[in-house]
Amino acid sequence: MTALLDDMIADRIRRADYHDWRAKVEATGGCAKPIRLSGEYGLVDTLTERLIHHHSGTVMVPCGNRREAVCPACSDRYAADAFHLMRAGLSGGHKGVPTTVTGHPRAFVTLTPPSFGRVHNQPTTAGGKRRPCACGEFHHDHDPRLGAPLDPDAYDYVGAVLWQAHSGALWNRFTTYLRRRLANLGGLRVGELADHLRLSYGKVAEYQRRGLVHFHAVIRLDGPRGHETPPPAWATADVLDQAVRSAAAAVSVETVRPDGTTLPLAFGAQVNVRTITRDQGDDDQDGIGEDALAGYVAKYATKGTGKSEAADRPIRSQADIDFLRVSDHHRRMIQTCWDLGEHADYATLNLRRWAHMLGFRGHFLTKSRAYSTTFGAIRGDRRAFRLAELLAAADLDPETVVVIGEWDFAGVGHHNDAERELAAAIAESKRAHRQRAYREENRS
Repeated sequence: MTALLDDMIADRIRRADYHDWRAKVEATGGCAKPIRLSGEYGLVDTLTERLIHHHSGTVMVPCGNRREAVCPACSDRYAADAFHLMRAGLSGGHKGVPTTVTGHPRAFVTLTPPSFGRVHNQPTTAGGKRRPCACGEFHHDHDPRLGAPLDPDAYDYVGAVLWQAHSGALWNRFTTYLRRRLANLGGLRVGELADHLRLSYGKVAEYQRRGLVHFHAVIRLDGPRGHETPPPAWATADVLDQAVRSAAAAVSVETVRPDGTTLPLAFGAQVNVRTITRDQGDDDQDGIGEDALAGYVAKYATKGTGKSEAADRPIRSQADIDFLRVSDHHRRMIQTCWDLGEHADYATLNLRRWAHMLGFRGHFLTKSRAYSTTFGAIRGDRRAFRLAELLAAADLDPETVVVIGEWDFAGVGHHNDAERELAAAIAESKRAHRQRAYREENRS
């Protein structure tokens, strides 16, 4: 098979259109599953309305998938965008956020799901020494049993899936409770809080090994006009810490089990609140640096569920579940989503649509309006920069030249294994180049 693939790669490189094809792939960053479009575009001078250039043919557009398991190239781009989005809200100085936000109370908050049954884990002593799991064994870091139930028959799969499906609503209610608690601590009525303080946050969901998400959030207290104004003097880091812990303990939502009994859903008892420091050095147990935190968030935003991945694509039938290459635990969660999808009480949850996500129905990275910039703005800036760069290289004025195009969908992905291997090599080369440039920049 390797020899055949090598022959296919060599044949692809020798073909007359290789350099044109490679240029298109490089334009996508080496996307693993690019969207192919056919059509035409023209460059028009808006001052004279003269057509400067016309071209027809095919182009490739990046798939944009955030998961590294699906497309490493687009995952890298998503992680970089997530880094800049979170970094802007942490330290300011770009993306329309002033540097004064570093003086606002800020905390890195982790909210976890509750227990739905005992699972294999790696417990440690207070001094950090590894202890045996409840099963009596010591699990290595890549043991596939980690996160799986000790007793699958006793594990509450229905409760776990329903918690996952309602976790977005639980977060929204948490922010409501948090505002109420802040108003109370400030001696204000809830309706008065917006005149004194604004709650800003950036939140990312990360899968645990047991297949449930926990939330990591940067929470910042701003003045009434968002990051442009400082919060009132009473809104300190200690007040934020107290309000977060109080809101996390109080918030809950209710649903019902298939048998009609009430099921209250809440966050787990493990709540972590760390003050965000201005320094860019190593973080410690009490605080965390801005650069380290932005990097953590970018990593969380692109990772999957751990060593045993859930499905990367929606489940279409029972046969999909039967033949998935996932752990027994994740298969059981997916099966529970699929089965509950037939129940009338859960029709609005659309659980079958989200079965491949183990019931989680939210976005992996969300933010409040005033936290920082948006993904759309970051991507728009990148497109504008690249267009201006190309026009400048052609000695054209970006202010007076516009691009007019018409494109139709032509397909998805590369045509064969040879093209996929070459695209992967291009993506890896670009990643290595970025890493070298980053190291050199930080040495200087």
